[in-house]
Amino acid sequence: MKFLPLIIANIKRKKIRTVLTLGSFAVSLFLFGLLVTIDAAFYQGLEVAGVDRLIVSNKTSLIMPLPVSYKERLRQIPGVEDVTYASWFGGIYQDEKNFFPQFAIDTETWLGLYPEFIIPEQQWQAFEKDRQGAIVGRKTMKRFKWKVGDRIPLQATIYRGIWEFNICGVYNGTRKADDLTQFWFHHKYLDENTPFEKGYVGWYTVKVKDPDQAAQVSRAIDDRFANSPFETKTDTEKAFTAGFVKQFGNIKLILLSVGAVVFFTLLLITGSNMGISVRERTNEIAILKTVGFTDQKVVFLILLESTLYALVGGGLGLGLCKLFTLAGDPTGGLLPLFYLAADRIALGVGIAFLVGVTAGFIPALFAMKLKIVDAMRRV
Repeated sequence: MKFLPLIIANIKRKKIRTVLTLGSFAVSLFLFGLLVTIDAAFYQGLEVAGVDRLIVSNKTSLIMPLPVSYKERLRQIPGVEDVTYASWFGGIYQDEKNFFPQFAIDTETWLGLYPEFIIPEQQWQAFEKDRQGAIVGRKTMKRFKWKVGDRIPLQATIYRGIWEFNICGVYNGTRKADDLTQFWFHHKYLDENTPFEKGYVGWYTVKVKDPDQAAQVSRAIDDRFANSPFETKTDTEKAFTAGFVKQFGNIKLILLSVGAVVFFTLLLITGSNMGISVRERTNEIAILKTVGFTDQKVVFLILLESTLYALVGGGLGLGLCKLFTLAGDPTGGLLPLFYLAADRIALGVGIAFLVGVTAGFIPALFAMKLKIVDAMRRV
C-alpha cells in the first residue's frame, strides 16, 4: 500500500492515455463477457441434458415424422423405462421476431420424462381438461406480459390458419440452466386440426432404466426399425443437442478466434503504452534507484501499475457486460439462457490480470536493467 501514491501519480501523469488504456480493457472485457455468454447460451442444453434420455427421430431428417404407433413398440424394447413424444409447431405471435419454441406434447407422459420442470398440480389438471389449453414457461409469460387465463392466438407457419390457446399454467425449472421459454399444448389438438398429419409425431424421447446401457438401447431401437418405411436415428439427449448446435456452424471456434484477436491487440496496446510511460520516466526511475529502490522493487512498481490498468478497466467492462445480460435475451428467443455466470466473470478477471502482467513485463525488464549513470545522461 505504501507504493500506491506513487503508482497513482504515474497514472495521473497522462490522463488521456490512462483513459484510453482503461477504455481498451473495458471494451475488450465487455466483448469477452458477451462472447462467453453467447457460447454458454448456445451450449446450454449440453449442460442440463438428461443422462437417462434418448432422442429418437427420423433417420432421413429431423423434419420428417415418425408414426405414433412407434410409442408402444419402443416401450417393448429391453432397457426402456418410459416414452413420450412431441412435434414442433412453429407459430408466430403478432410478429415474426417474437420467436419462442412451441411443442405439441403427449400430456399423459411428458412430465414423467422431464421431472426438472415444475408445474402446480391444479394448473396441470386444468390443462389436461382443456383441449385448447397451454402451459407456458415463466420467461415467455414475463416477456409478453401474459397471465393464466389469457387466450393467445398463434399464426401457424407449418400448418394453416390462426390457432387459439388458453393459458392454463406456468412452469418453472429446478436448475438455473433450464429452458423456461417453451410453449406446450395438446398433441391431440394438433391431430384434430391437421387430418393430413394425424397419426404422426415429430420425435420421441425415451427414458432408459440404466444410463450406462444408453448406447446398447440406442442400437436396439434403430435395429428394431431398420428397413422399415420410417427408419430411426437414436442419440443421447446430449449428442442430439450438440448436433443441433453444429447446424449453426462451429460457434466455439468463431468465438475463440475473435477473442484471441481482441486480446492479442489489447496486449500490444497496453505493452506499447507501458513502454512509452517507462521511457518518459527514465530519469525518475534512476532517482528511485539512487535513493535505495532495488531493481526488484522497480519491477514490482511497473508490473503493479500495468496490472492496475488491467483490473480496473477489465472490471469496468465485465460489470457493464453483467448489467447488459441482466436485461435478458437480446435476440428475442434464440438464446433463452442469456446470463454471465460468476465463473466466467472470474475467468475474465484472470485473463485481464495475465494480460496486465505480460504487457508490463518487457518495460519492467528495461527499467530493471537501466543503469543510474546512463539514465541521468538522458534528457
